[in-house]
Amino acid sequence: MHLLWTLLIGLVIGAVAKFIMPGKDPGGIIVTMLIGIAGSFVATYIGQVFGWYQQGQSAGFIMSVLGAVLLLGSYHLIRRKAA
Repeated sequence: MHLLWTLLIGLVIGAVAKFIMPGKDPGGIIVTMLIGIAGSFVATYIGQVFGWYQQGQSAGFIMSVLGAVLLLGSYHLIRRKAA
């Protein structure tokens, strides 16, 4: 049940990040879920580095969306340089 909840939240976070970030983004529903989940991991890691989160805490919804937007922005930069 935890995996299903993680996938659902990842889909929502990825969809919000794709809505916020302009431009052509990769993939469909699976990639959107992966972007949302990875954004949450990125936000949690950055938050722990800066001392915003303790060990074992995870990022909230807003920080997870910001992490996903950061990943999409990185993708756009890499794609632009490769073209």
